[in-house]
Amino acid sequence: MRVVSEKIQQEAAEKLSSSLEKMEGVESTVDIRTSGTQNRPIVTAIVSPENWRKVAEELKNKHSVDHCSMITGIHWPESSDKKWEVVYHFLRTGITNPVIEDGLVVPNIVDFSKVKGKNVPLEIQISVKIGDTRTPSVSSVQDLWVGADWNEKETWDLVGIDFDGHDGMRRVLNPHESPVGFHPLQKQHKLRYHGFEEMYDDAQGFMRKPVDSSRVK
Repeated sequence: MRVVSEKIQQEAAEKLSSSLEKMEGVESTVDIRTSGTQNRPIVTAIVSPENWRKVAEELKNKHSVDHCSMITGIHWPESSDKKWEVVYHFLRTGITNPVIEDGLVVPNIVDFSKVKGKNVPLEIQISVKIGDTRTPSVSSVQDLWVGADWNEKETWDLVGIDFDGHDGMRRVLNPHESPVGFHPLQKQHKLRYHGFEEMYDDAQGFMRKPVDSSRVK
């Protein structure tokens, strides 16, 4: 068997979800998605901002979640239950560092039929909803996962959601001299996908334009 079985992953996902559900300010379920070859159980959770840091530490220290792959910030000015949202994507890879003998790396050979417990790989998606505020923020997890460092910078730079405790917050995509308070993915800016329609000019003459060519974002 070249992959961990769906049954083993499902059981591991349900165990993690159940553990998260017992924590204050957490609602957790297991969703099923497909990779095209097999179903993948994804642990999903909604966490209140004030409990987020405690949940993050639990994921890292108790459940061996070892990689933050992406953080997305969203501005929801017209939503009734949230105005801002931070979505975290985590992985529990189960990967351990190989042994080095006589200066040579000894590859880890894994029998996937025997993988169990905290070594079962999982995907975790966490949503933190923030209410109506002009200064949205959540606790940073930069110190827990190195992958969160750049992702938190990007989310603040583009969306304006701050991360309390982040060391070295700065612009990473916008110019460093951008005006204070300017975060282009906040909806009030109404920026277009592109400042010009060069890509829509149909230089090849095929009379084609994307359906969203006139949309304002």
